[in-house]
Amino acid sequence: MKKLLKLIVLIVGIYVFLYVNNNWLVTTELVYESEKIPQSFDGFRITQITDLHDATFGENQSRLVEKVRATNPDAIFLTGDLVDSRRYDLDNSLQAVAQFVDIADVYYVLGNHEVALNLTDEIYAALMDLGVHVLPNESVTIERNGERIVALGIEDPLMGQNVDESIEAARNNVGTDSFTMLLSHRPEQFETYIEKEVDLVFTGHAHGGQIRLPFIGGLVAPTQGIFPTYTAGVFEEKETTMIISRGLGNSLFPFRIFNLPEIITVELKSK
Repeated sequence: MKKLLKLIVLIVGIYVFLYVNNNWLVTTELVYESEKIPQSFDGFRITQITDLHDATFGENQSRLVEKVRATNPDAIFLTGDLVDSRRYDLDNSLQAVAQFVDIADVYYVLGNHEVALNLTDEIYAALMDLGVHVLPNESVTIERNGERIVALGIEDPLMGQNVDESIEAARNNVGTDSFTMLLSHRPEQFETYIEKEVDLVFTGHAHGGQIRLPFIGGLVAPTQGIFPTYTAGVFEEKETTMIISRGLGNSLFPFRIFNLPEIITVELKSK
């Protein structure tokens, strides 16, 4: 009887542990300072959502929406894998996006899972119908009090274009003098972002390494393999800063271990 009770306690403990790791939303607050940020954008807040993978956080995504609302964003960046190619349920993810647009302006770029579905036109159309700014290798100017910053968005390289070519297409006539943010799904392209002199990059894709080992970091990431370099946090080199969100959902492997679903909020500061 005691052995059975211990087994039941162990099973319940494992279930609770896995449930918490997959469902306990956390918010990471960051501050980014630059002399290139206009004074009007001092205090401008950007909340990043990535790799939802059709996950559900509360009825009608209520827990996720309230977490995002609590960050008080001026803009919301969606950096790919809003849906999952193995269990496609666009309506489930759109429940969250439909509420995001009532909070702040929303900007979106593709991830590899949208491309794998071969439904990019359908996904783009659904998002634009909600009022989302879709950025397929395009740029958008954000204005405040006559001052401007620029957001670039690039499609996933599975669409057939190299990342450097996509950045050039998105940048078009935008010079490097303007403060430039990039929405891109893939963190492993950090060297390209540096080469293209992008100021601030928002990425996801790595799921935080899926399983995070204490003092070591992420265990595995797509396209990076075992013990990957770029899984979470902030990376800086030369004039480029890259932010990697651990994301929200899962894909092939159904559990996150020591890796809570993450929302990132970045506050811009003008030096």
